[in-house]
Amino acid sequence: MTEAAAETGAEAEPAGGAPATRHLARWTVGAALGLTLVVTFLLTGRSPAQADGDLVAEGRQLYLVGCVSCHGTQGQGVKDAGDNERGPSLEEAGEAAAYYYLSTGRMPLGNPDEQPHRKDPAYDEHDIAALVAYVGSLGDGPALPAVDLDGASLSRGGKVFRANCQACHSASGSGGALSYGRAAPALSKAEPEQVAGAVRAGPGQMPVFGPSTISDEQLDDLVTYVEYLKAPEDPGGVPLGRIGPVPEGFVAWFVGVTALLACVFWIGTRSPIRRRKRS
Repeated sequence: MTEAAAETGAEAEPAGGAPATRHLARWTVGAALGLTLVVTFLLTGRSPAQADGDLVAEGRQLYLVGCVSCHGTQGQGVKDAGDNERGPSLEEAGEAAAYYYLSTGRMPLGNPDEQPHRKDPAYDEHDIAALVAYVGSLGDGPALPAVDLDGASLSRGGKVFRANCQACHSASGSGGALSYGRAAPALSKAEPEQVAGAVRAGPGQMPVFGPSTISDEQLDDLVTYVEYLKAPEDPGGVPLGRIGPVPEGFVAWFVGVTALLACVFWIGTRSPIRRRKRS
């Protein structure tokens, strides 16, 4: 082979190797996807799409047993004979609302006229996941956010909480009274996913905070701050309810006045006039 031919062959080799490289990359990606599907099928006996469909179908059966009397056969809601709403529509409720109400035991509700309160869930985790999947399939309601607290900021979460949550849930997260006999619940038992779901769904009188108001990053910060409120630091010693300067000022006033009266009484017992009267 001549020197020119050798140079031509050396230059042509990369051009011929590029398709082979692309073919190898496609084969590698395809093999990885196929392996993922095979592992999923071996572990569950179903493909991911089948698993989701089966979960929705299972949630549908649970819904027909425990929810249909108030929310209707298709989640459209139910009204009584007086055209009063017996149960709201779930078509736009979404996964976030379903998870919040079911995981906190606020649903099913015995009396539609009473405010839902936290109690032990009526369903286990698997059944809750099935019902959440079914309710999510009814419409385009807010999905359940994926909470990631790694790297979240406590200080930024405090700012979000004070700007959007403190007015109803109080500075300490202990809850507070609302209008029409309603009350904002305490946050001491709220799990991270429940807080995130409530923010996106806006249960009860709580407003809906979408991603345009509280971003996903801010939501992680907020959840981190709510977790901190469950066991905050007390550098001053006694927490005094952790509700701000009002109880602190009252305690300071009470202790100060008590100490002042004690001093006045002690000085009065030591005065010369009182001693003469005794003698």
